[in-house]
Amino acid sequence: MKKLSLVLAHLLVLVPVVALAQSLPAPKEFYFDEDSLTTRELIAVQGDGDEVVERLTATIQRRPSDVEPRVQLAHIAMRSGRTELGTQLYDAALKAVSGKQRLQRAVVWNYGWDLFRNGEPQRALEQWSGLVGGWPAAPGWQPPTFALVLWTLGRRDEAVKWYAAAVRTEPQQWSDPANHATLLPDWTEEERTVLAEVHRAWEANPPTWP
Repeated sequence: MKKLSLVLAHLLVLVPVVALAQSLPAPKEFYFDEDSLTTRELIAVQGDGDEVVERLTATIQRRPSDVEPRVQLAHIAMRSGRTELGTQLYDAALKAVSGKQRLQRAVVWNYGWDLFRNGEPQRALEQWSGLVGGWPAAPGWQPPTFALVLWTLGRRDEAVKWYAAAVRTEPQQWSDPANHATLLPDWTEEERTVLAEVHRAWEANPPTWP
């Protein structure tokens, strides 16, 4: 989008980075909790293209405290390869959402995926690790997601342990990688291929619990 750089240039304001926990504890035994308020795409304006960018930018300038428009614009920026700008917008959104735990979790979840899909798995892990230990305490999205990012980072033993938690929770679902497309419809084919590698490693040497 040609206008993207021109429109977003007005938003290039550095924002302090919100620190999140980077350490990742060992997985729990089970992950049965629903967490749909976290695992949702934050959309303020439907559609795509320059008109959406302009409407989002106008909304942010008019109501700087609104979180959803800033997150959506951050997603557009990162999807178009403007990772630095996307990071600034996400950091601004996190600053604005301070104290609103449910919305903050959704921002962090989206931020992590945009970082991961921009080739920054370590930064993605830093975001997602901040969602461990909150509420819900054991959301079902965590085992496959952490298995994916840890395997990508070469932390393969940890990845297998997280995948094992998914299998313990729903053995009929996660014991067969043929189910991944149904279980993870929003993942890319490449991401599901990586998770299938984790599955093969788990199958070859399933870790015991605890």
